[in-house]
Amino acid sequence: MSAGEDKRKTKGFDNGMLKGVLCIMLAALGFSLMTFFVRLAGDVPTMQKAFFRNFFAAIIAMVPILRSEDKFRIKKGCFPDIACRCLFGTSGLLCNFYAIDHLGIADANMLNKLSPFFAILLSIPLIKEVPNLVDIISTMVAFTGALFIIRPGGDVSVFPALMGLYGGFGAGTAYVFVRRLGIKGERTPVIVLCFSLFSCMVTLPFLIFDFHPMSGAQWLCLILAGLGASLGQFSITTAYKFAPAKEISVFDYTQVIFAAILGMVFLNETPVPLSIAGYIIIIGTAVFRWYYIKKRDSGSV
Repeated sequence: MSAGEDKRKTKGFDNGMLKGVLCIMLAALGFSLMTFFVRLAGDVPTMQKAFFRNFFAAIIAMVPILRSEDKFRIKKGCFPDIACRCLFGTSGLLCNFYAIDHLGIADANMLNKLSPFFAILLSIPLIKEVPNLVDIISTMVAFTGALFIIRPGGDVSVFPALMGLYGGFGAGTAYVFVRRLGIKGERTPVIVLCFSLFSCMVTLPFLIFDFHPMSGAQWLCLILAGLGASLGQFSITTAYKFAPAKEISVFDYTQVIFAAILGMVFLNETPVPLSIAGYIIIIGTAVFRWYYIKKRDSGSV
């Protein structure tokens, strides 16, 4: 390969990395906006918020499916994994929304961002991937950081924090099933649509029997929450087309920074020192693990 060809290849890789990083940060912004608008919707019940968040996301996910040749068709052997993705994803989403309503949005986002570490643990029985020593230690350290945010001690906020922790568990488990579906070749819009429709069906009975009338501002907030969630979902999918997860996944933690800024500017929320310490531990662990993987794959360790 000539020097010019090698330079062009390197430039192309750099462009792909740049696009991947920009897309994953756009996804982080989308998910933080979803969290912000869910919180801004006020005293609307959690189930009602979850229904409309997923209803608008389902409409957006349906567009590429209707334009495709295969339409809505689940690949053979994928249904059990889709069912598990829907079950854990929906339960995790509901717990995350509950945490958003009862904690600072930065705390709720940070607990949800424990999902990659849960995914490491769940990958052992579900994908037969055995974590190495660095994965095990980083997971233990990350959960130590979570204790700084949960702050167990009998305070009433412990329960919302534990709900937020399960939100991270549900999301991490759902991601493992999404990975299994990706290995089997299932389409992203189908996975997103199944999850959104399932969540709507779970929350619909609560909407019918306990509907709380909403103001125009609350309707707008939930529409914007759905748009933010869709922006996040499709941006993160696009990001991993430009660059591998091991290269860019750490930038997803900018969601916590976006959420903290939105909380401080618009909701007058200031994270307490222990929460900030938890953020530093969890994000620092994620950065270290990302750096280690890059070095290992390049043969430096």
